[in-house]
Amino acid sequence: MTALERVFGVQKPVIAMLHLPGLPGRPRHDRAGGRQRLVDEVGSDLRVLQEAGVDGVLFCNEADIPYQLAVGPEIPAAMAAVVGELRGEVRVPFGVNILWDAIASLAVARATEAAFIREVMTGVYESDLGMIEPRIGEITGYRSAIGADDVLLFDNIQPEFASAIGSRSVADRAKGAAFLGVDAILISGPAAGVQFDMSHLEAAKSAAGEVPVIANTGVRAERVADIFRVADAAIVGTSLKVDGVTWNAVDPDRAVRLMDAARAARASVGAGG
Repeated sequence: MTALERVFGVQKPVIAMLHLPGLPGRPRHDRAGGRQRLVDEVGSDLRVLQEAGVDGVLFCNEADIPYQLAVGPEIPAAMAAVVGELRGEVRVPFGVNILWDAIASLAVARATEAAFIREVMTGVYESDLGMIEPRIGEITGYRSAIGADDVLLFDNIQPEFASAIGSRSVADRAKGAAFLGVDAILISGPAAGVQFDMSHLEAAKSAAGEVPVIANTGVRAERVADIFRVADAAIVGTSLKVDGVTWNAVDPDRAVRLMDAARAARASVGAGG
């Protein structure tokens, strides 16, 4: 049984995004709406996604553009407050993702009892945000220091808006991340909601050994069967939104359609189809 199966209780889980509106201190934050707007919008999406039958959810400060590589204390504090208020409604395993600060994500995960975080944790990347230089040793050391060893590390080895520095291939980076002890490896396209290269997913899967590989962007109902022939899980956000726009609310019909397709794909893969 893989770590994903232990956490989510199914093979090839679908993890749906819960995009928070802009948080305090960021350009898109709604000061007048305050905490209540955050809770209301995220809570509404949570209820729709759980009704559709998703296997997990991921709280993320997606609207905090332009993103930061190290956030101030106001960001994890606000996210923890929102997650804490909604915690009693969450019926599925959940994770947290503060873009792009793994230490802050771990702090929120520890405070809210999240099952996993999604971050860039290995490699070095030039990006539209500046140089992304995570240090996996410091990240895992901090995880142990705060008593969060049970929080799974989902490592995005192909981050959006970025390119890897050097000549190491996707397979090389996946193999290295697996050796360094991450719990899952993520493959992304160039931006949220944008399709990734299937050859990159296949390369990571072939190199990662027993470590699960997750499709991280561009997952849509019509693609999920092909994705699940390779990937061990999928994270989906934009395609579930009204009109397929990242910043809109979750569309109940899109969420149901995606989950129907995912269940059919899982059954097909399980039957060897």
